Amino acid sequence: MNSIELFFHRFFKFIWNAIFVLTYPVLATFGLLFIGITYFFSWLSSLLAKFGGSPTKIQNKSEWVYMTEESNLIEGKLFKQIIFGPECYHLRRNDGIPSVIEDFVFGKRIIILKEGWLLERWNTTELANIPDFDICLYKPEDDQLISLANIKCFDWHIASKDEKSILLKWFDGTQGGEVKVVLADG
Repeated sequence: MNSIELFFHRFFKFIWNAIFVLTYPVLATFGLLFIGITYFFSWLSSLLAKFGGSPTKIQNKSEWVYMTEESNLIEGKLFKQIIFGPECYHLRRNDGIPSVIEDFVFGKRIIILKEGWLLERWNTTELANIPDFDICLYKPEDDQLISLANIKCFDWHIASKDEKSILLKWFDGTQGGEVKVVLADG
């Protein structure tokens, strides 16, 4: 290196070291302060949890639980929990009868109607492709699963119901829609 290159090399090295030496205490203080605040709120949360009512029960993946309080016919076992999202289950009939619902993965939402049970049958559990599921009508008497509509949104509900059909409304955060499906023949 010639003397001019050596001068600029040392000059920029000096500037870089000066910036580091001057900003390091600020960065280190911020880091320690952030860690301290995190520990404080963690401690506060655990303290407040002790005063709470009932403890939350974490479901074990190997437990079969009743899926609805309205009926004890169907029970489910947790298949997959999407982080900050819904859960999907393997379902079976509690009475021991082999069923078509054992071959699929379903969401937790179950709506009992007089025509049957509305279930979310998941078409995939891959994070890149969800939500993608069919709204199905399960008829427990006939052990029949009828696909009614495909919805690519977790936020759906029954808007209206008449004797032969229901109107499902959905909203995915940016757009919404509705689907009218027929429940009964004739």
